[in-house]
Amino acid sequence: MVFRPHLLGSSNMNVLRNLRIVAFLEGMSFLVLLFIAMPLKYMLDLPLAVRVVGSIHGLLFVLFVAVLVRAAVERSWSLGRSLAAFGAGFVPFGTFVLDRALKREIESAARDS
Repeated sequence: MVFRPHLLGSSNMNVLRNLRIVAFLEGMSFLVLLFIAMPLKYMLDLPLAVRVVGSIHGLLFVLFVAVLVRAAVERSWSLGRSLAAFGAGFVPFGTFVLDRALKREIESAARDS
């Protein structure tokens, strides 16, 4: 499967909406991995849960990074802002904080136009 970012939408606002969606899914998969799959593996000796959820999370994380890079380029984000958004993917609940900031940016751009 080849990732084609142009299929996700071409406008500046669409890329932020796409980032919100992918960040939400990535954040949810991270929480499922940490709070459901890991306890299943270590408490109930079910390593398959981590293998399945971990694979899904890995795919979503790669997609998150690809969409994040596209958003950062199209929106001309600073390096600091881009790295902060990237770092949100490593912190539990971080992508939900990022989502709030993206929502504000979308609303601000909508008011300005």
